[in-house]
Amino acid sequence: MAENRKPHGGGHGPHGGPRGGFGKPKDLRRTALRTMGYILNRPALLVAALVCVAVSALLGVAATYLQKPIIDNITLAFKAGQAQLPGLLAACLQLMGVYLLAAACSYVQANLMAQLAQKGCNRLRRELFDKLQELPLGFFDAHTHGELMSRFTNDADNVQMALEQSVVSLLSSAITFVGVVAMMVSLSPLLFLASLVMLGCVTAVFLVFGKRSRKFYAQQQAALGAVNGNIQEMIEGMKVVKAFNHEEQAKAQFSGLNEDYRAAASEAGFYSSAIMPVASNLTNIGYAVTAVLGGILAMGGGGSAGFTLGSLVIYLQYNRQVTQPVNQISMQMTSLLSAMAGAERIFAVMDAQPEVDRGKITLVPVEKDANGSLSKFSGQGRPKNWAWKVPRGCALSLVPVSVGEDETLRELGQADEENGALKLLPPGQDSKTGLWVRLEADGGLTPLTLEEMASHGWAWKYPGPDGEMGLHLIRGAVRNVPGEEFCYTELRGAVRLSQVDFSYVEGKRILKEVTVYANPGQKIAFVGSTGAGKTTVTNLINRFYEIQGGLITCDGIDVRDIEKYSLRLSQGAVLQDTHLFTGTVMDNIRYGRLDATDEECIAAAKTANADGFIRRLPEGYQTMLTGDGANLSQGQRQLLSIARAAVKDPPIMVLDEATSSIDTRTEQHIQQGMDALMDGRTVFVIAHRLSTVRNADCIVVIEGGQIMEKGSHAQLMEEQGRYYQLYTGQFELD
Repeated sequence: MAENRKPHGGGHGPHGGPRGGFGKPKDLRRTALRTMGYILNRPALLVAALVCVAVSALLGVAATYLQKPIIDNITLAFKAGQAQLPGLLAACLQLMGVYLLAAACSYVQANLMAQLAQKGCNRLRRELFDKLQELPLGFFDAHTHGELMSRFTNDADNVQMALEQSVVSLLSSAITFVGVVAMMVSLSPLLFLASLVMLGCVTAVFLVFGKRSRKFYAQQQAALGAVNGNIQEMIEGMKVVKAFNHEEQAKAQFSGLNEDYRAAASEAGFYSSAIMPVASNLTNIGYAVTAVLGGILAMGGGGSAGFTLGSLVIYLQYNRQVTQPVNQISMQMTSLLSAMAGAERIFAVMDAQPEVDRGKITLVPVEKDANGSLSKFSGQGRPKNWAWKVPRGCALSLVPVSVGEDETLRELGQADEENGALKLLPPGQDSKTGLWVRLEADGGLTPLTLEEMASHGWAWKYPGPDGEMGLHLIRGAVRNVPGEEFCYTELRGAVRLSQVDFSYVEGKRILKEVTVYANPGQKIAFVGSTGAGKTTVTNLINRFYEIQGGLITCDGIDVRDIEKYSLRLSQGAVLQDTHLFTGTVMDNIRYGRLDATDEECIAAAKTANADGFIRRLPEGYQTMLTGDGANLSQGQRQLLSIARAAVKDPPIMVLDEATSSIDTRTEQHIQQGMDALMDGRTVFVIAHRLSTVRNADCIVVIEGGQIMEKGSHAQLMEEQGRYYQLYTGQFELD
């Protein structure tokens, strides 16, 4: 259960994803350079594509100019009364060749840019997905699923379109604009000044109308998000709406939101629809003025030598063309800015602080003989024993200890007698007389007999949160061979939480000085009201979150010194939020341990009492599951989740609301299977049905993030405290 966590961030849409395309990146230059890096890894293809873009644009400008000699040739032929077929044919062939070459360049650049953009976005999505695997759960608490999904869909698609089309279109439009302007100036500077005035008017219209249009489109998208969110909320909560006779209020609320959307959409539609007719009419007026002035020049009235009819015709074409690159640049800049804003959101996820893991201790398979000695795993068959592999010289020291009746630990060491007194030797230095001593709390040294030495244990020695050196008992076998770079201690599943403080949000403590001990094979049950902190405790054991104070150990080792992969390998979990993946039933069970055989998966299903319903499915274990197991009941989904944990066969098991969605009869079957599964394992279980935790070795009652009571069922019932009140129904768990 999510307890007192930071609320999910929301977006404009019902799923939290950003909508619209008018966002601007905060750092355009940095984002653009980083985005271009995804296509710069193939420079030869990129250069070839850009060269083709430039050549195609210049050929387009040249093709228009090549129409001038054709028109002049025809004009001269009419004046002379004689056809100039050779010259006309040569000019036409030249024009056709230019068009064909421009088309070939366009085809090549489109193909190359598509390859570059697809490969670049493929790499971008892959890196983004890989990054998500490295982020802590706190990141997902602060971001909605829809918001993160939009990074892979909307934002990544916008980036791909920008790389594939917008960049090319901007370059082509810029070259075309410069080329057209140069040709217009070369043909007639006077006419160009007239065109420049009209071009300024058109540009002003685009700027004014575009600014107003973007403003109302942003309002429209926000209003659309509110409408969609309201529709989704009403559909999902229709039963509640009807139960409370809230139909009329729902209609009124939707009507208001829908009216807001209509008003914003009307304004946005007006400016969007008006911009082109106004600009087009201004362009037509400018075209007419230019045609009149050009006609005067062509007839020799403007004092412009060499300005022929052909010059006028192609100038008028250039006059039409000069606004097209401006329009293209304006549209592509909007798309490009939207894509860069999306890229910036993607990079924000990729730059997020990854899950902290400073652990150097790993979990490795070992072999254990009849005498309890550990040795390296031979690699034959599936390992049955595991051990923590601890490098020499790390923060932990392996020391021999004596264990008192109340598990009081006293460090042992070797000593020599010097001047009638005992002198403690440094670790690793052997005593000349083979004398072992116990280090007392007051600093004194007590010699040990051979019998006392024979029964000594081992402990880890390292500084705690307060900086004081502490001893942490090792309950399993130990391999401590001088000269080896590593020492090994057996994985047993002893878990301890000592004075643990934790908060999801800084300054708001969820757990306060929680102390819980679980010896190997013990079953610890957490009970309490919703939001009390039960699930939070189990989330800390496998380091889904980092504690702010106190200490958590596994087999005496600070879990922060254990590699997270290894720590979680030692644990199995049946989480409250059951999630199944697209695939067969067998695949979902095998998710617990990917190298599990079909027989092992079926055995795990039988342990969880899931085998019966699975065999009744249309395809049995090969039945496909989709949509998070939508074709199964909630109880069946949870049974598969239990089977998935069972196939992992870990020494530590976390069961969060394991039977919360299962009927009483099924719960009894599961409980029998779970009892067998929990045998010999350390188990942490959370359940709202107190009947499921009666056989726990220790029941921990948590309220407000603090432990109120703990003990066995009989002990707590006898004390008649909070647990007694919960069990007898005087107080409700929820």
